[in-house]
Amino acid sequence: MFVHAAQELGYHTVVLDPDPTSPAGQIAHHHVQCDYLDAQGLADLAQRCHAVTTEFENVPARALATLAARLPVAPGADAVAVCQDRVREKAHFTGCGVPCAPHALIADEAQLQAIDPALLPGILKTASMGYDGKGQATVHSVEALAAAWNELKRVPCVLEKRLELAFEVSVIVARNAQGELVHFPLQQNLHRGGILAVTTVPAPDVTPELQAQAVRAAETIAASMGYVGVLCVEFFVLADGTLVANEMAPRPHNSGHYTLDACDVSQFDLQVRAMTGLPLPAPRLHSSAIMLNLLGDLWFRDGSTDAATPPWERVLTLPGTHLHLYGKLSARPGRKMGHLNITGASATQVREVALRCCELLGLAAF
Repeated sequence: MFVHAAQELGYHTVVLDPDPTSPAGQIAHHHVQCDYLDAQGLADLAQRCHAVTTEFENVPARALATLAARLPVAPGADAVAVCQDRVREKAHFTGCGVPCAPHALIADEAQLQAIDPALLPGILKTASMGYDGKGQATVHSVEALAAAWNELKRVPCVLEKRLELAFEVSVIVARNAQGELVHFPLQQNLHRGGILAVTTVPAPDVTPELQAQAVRAAETIAASMGYVGVLCVEFFVLADGTLVANEMAPRPHNSGHYTLDACDVSQFDLQVRAMTGLPLPAPRLHSSAIMLNLLGDLWFRDGSTDAATPPWERVLTLPGTHLHLYGKLSARPGRKMGHLNITGASATQVREVALRCCELLGLAAF
């Protein structure tokens, strides 16, 4: 989606991805197929490009730092490194004056033994390389915590206290090298199994005050890192209305995919503009929208082991439906295969169509 946005503005694109069937690699002008830390591959990328960005939060910050010695890289390696480490991420939130869940680091046996029982029940998360619910375990006792840490191979982890949530929201901001900041509306998100399932915009349960607070927090977080590019900050809204930062992603985010059809510029357009120095306009939401995340499970309905194409032709007869499939060659349960945007003149109309789409696809209602 970034490649499409860049090509629409006349830019040539190069993708570095170890996957020989990389969807982005298939549509770019050139695909460098190698590991993210391959020295020759990085040199090839740097030689072919004028600027570099990342679309995947687990690209090693070291690779970005290597490239930054030769050409502009946005977001920078230091900012990505903060986002990749839950310990540094939470320290950054705290340093910005943005509250996050009570937590503690567990990197050795002494820290495990010293855990405050007030953090239980909690969620144990690997400090790095965890997303979409991976590398996480819910624990209710000290014994369960020890067992979960063993299960996670005793790598450095963060234990977060479980909080009473009302709902989840996210803010996507874009910032350029001159420090100009713009943002999309607050997005209300529903997760299932740790994976984003539904995004609704405008956020139905959010007050103007809460939206302003979340936007200020996200912009402060971005500016304090000297961030350049598109950044998504996810928040919990607690039962008492308190806003708490959860995590951030140094890239366009699933919860912003609705911007492709509901805004006059998408998150990918802003990513291109931020890294190339083009004007950074404040995006305008012109339609209410709901985004449904499409996982590979939809290809295996009713317990079948043989993949079958979902009934897109029935979905696409409904008003305001926009199907985006990612070009992945095979479906498997849990794999993100695409998303479905539903847009319309009113939130009520969009919700009615989205629920009908869920019915046709076998997705749970919301």
